[in-house]
Order: sequence, then C-alpha cells, then structure tokens
Amino acid sequence: MEPPVERTRIRRLPDKAVRERSALHAVLDAGMVAHVAFVHDGQPYAIPVAYGRDGDSVLFHGSSGSRLFRLLAGGAPACLTVTLLDGLILARSAFEASMRYRCAMVLGSCTVVEDQEPALRVISEHLTPGRWDVIRPPSRKELAATLVLRLPLAEWSLKVSDGWPETSPEDAGWSPPTGVIPIRTELGAFRPGEAE
Repeated sequence: MEPPVERTRIRRLPDKAVRERSALHAVLDAGMVAHVAFVHDGQPYAIPVAYGRDGDSVLFHGSSGSRLFRLLAGGAPACLTVTLLDGLILARSAFEASMRYRCAMVLGSCTVVEDQEPALRVISEHLTPGRWDVIRPPSRKELAATLVLRLPLAEWSLKVSDGWPETSPEDAGWSPPTGVIPIRTELGAFRPGEAE
C-alpha cells in the first residue's frame, strides 16, 4: 500500500480510494482510451489517446506536428485519466442512483521517448496483442511524424465504486426495481476487409 499524495488524495468518498499499485496497473491494463488534460494559454484541453502501460509509466502517442502534443513534450503539467464503467446502480431515487466504476488519475509531466519503435510496440500490443509481429514496421517518415510520450506513475489516485443502491427515509412508499445493471466491454469477432 502506498501513502496518499496530497494532490491526489481522494476527498469525496475517501472510502472508495484504493492505494495498491497492482490495482492501478490492473485498471490501466484493462482500459483502451485515456484522456490527457492540460492548460494552454489559460484554456483547458482534454484529448483522448490510445496508450499502453510500460512498467511504472504510461506511453501514448500523437502527431509530431500537433501544437498540443509539442506542449506536453515540453513538460507542461498534465493529468491522465482512465475510467472503466462496470455498471449502473439503480436506486429508489434519482439522487441515490449511481455507477460502478474504476477510475485512475495520474498527475505529472511527460518526457519524449526517443526510441520510438519499442514504445509503439507496447501501445500496439496493449490494444491488439500479437499484432505487432505481423504488421509492417513503421517507416522513418512515419516515425518522424509521430511523437511518443511517457508519463511516470509517480503521483496517482485510484477510486473504485462497486456498491449497491442506498435508500433514504424519503424513499418510503416507492418500490421501483433496484439493483445493478452490469456493463461489460468486449471485443467482437474480427471482420476481414481489404486494405485500400
């Protein structure tokens, strides 16, 4: 168990905080899309990225021509989040309705990954295991157009909601169905198609 860091200490519903690094790794390994947030010229931005976990860091990539990615490459403070939605909690009231979720948040600054191919392999293998070994490797031109960034898992929080519906005295006399509707994300069957 790791001690909480003040900036990532969970204040709202702190009983949902999970501090085991293995649980953080499990959430990052199960997700497919991260959102990276940062501020540029006073304007907040949040961009979705494909990513992969490499030990105690997260790798993600974008265009080397993107001003936003160049800003992150320059060390701008960033916040990366991955949320897995596991279910809808149906209560007797809208106020008590909620969700089951696992949400990881990582704060820090990114560094540029110079050795891009192994990093791109990590991202590819995270999304489609085994695919890297059968596809054409990236060309020099493609690598020049790609910026790979690394965000260390140094300052993070993980919040997990896995409860059941709660009731309040105001619910007396109301009896709608209550419980949990599970949500599962799964890959479908591969559908072959010709490359154009």
